[in-house]
Amino acid sequence: MKKLLASFAVLAAFTGAAQAESISVAATAVPHAEILEFVKPALAKQGVELKIKVFTDYVQPNVQVAEGRLDANFFQHQPYLNEFNSSRGTDLVSIAGVHVEPFGAYSSKIKSLADLPQGANVVIPNDATNGGRALLLLQKAGVITLKDDAGITATVKDIVNNPKAIKVRELEAATLPRVLAQVDLALINTNYALEAGLNPSKDALVIEGSDSPYVNILVVDSKNKDAADLQKLAKALNSAEVKAFINDKYKGAVVPAF
Repeated sequence: MKKLLASFAVLAAFTGAAQAESISVAATAVPHAEILEFVKPALAKQGVELKIKVFTDYVQPNVQVAEGRLDANFFQHQPYLNEFNSSRGTDLVSIAGVHVEPFGAYSSKIKSLADLPQGANVVIPNDATNGGRALLLLQKAGVITLKDDAGITATVKDIVNNPKAIKVRELEAATLPRVLAQVDLALINTNYALEAGLNPSKDALVIEGSDSPYVNILVVDSKNKDAADLQKLAKALNSAEVKAFINDKYKGAVVPAF
């Protein structure tokens, strides 16, 4: 019996040594999960098995990383992460900046913002940073004016000039493409716009420039920021191959940030 147990122990040790490291990453479907799928084979060659879990919201990916149920997430920009950490008391950090998704305004009813009617129904994301980002884009386009000190966390209460008396409603970011036909204008995060079949470079009536500060980042719990397998993923996401993949696949709708 002792010999048998010893044999099992040796087999278990050998099997464990042969197994790949495994890391689980939360991502929204487009483009984040697609980019992760692209780097999967390269990581496998380095002995890292990448498990991708697709989410449709912006809260659970951070919650599950903070609770240790997932190793990392890839869906957000630094201003959103800062606000999340501040409001939730989490200690999540970025270990790689990967790409920018220029934020855009879309409509199925008008062809230009000049045609936006009086009292237009406009929808924006309901999270603090993306809502503020949407309002800043509307200001840049001349639709509204915000208070001088309104920044990325601007809200509708910061609107000081609204010549077309637009009515702004806040909805969960993921739902915005689904209500596009019911409103005059929707300001949509590019990942959700792409997922809905919109082409930001062609369909957006106004869009952020490539100098947008909202770089999408790979996020982990601070205590794991130096973990070897996660650093391998960070390096893979900042590779020349990923840059070429982003440029070829998204053609300006998603822009490499490295």
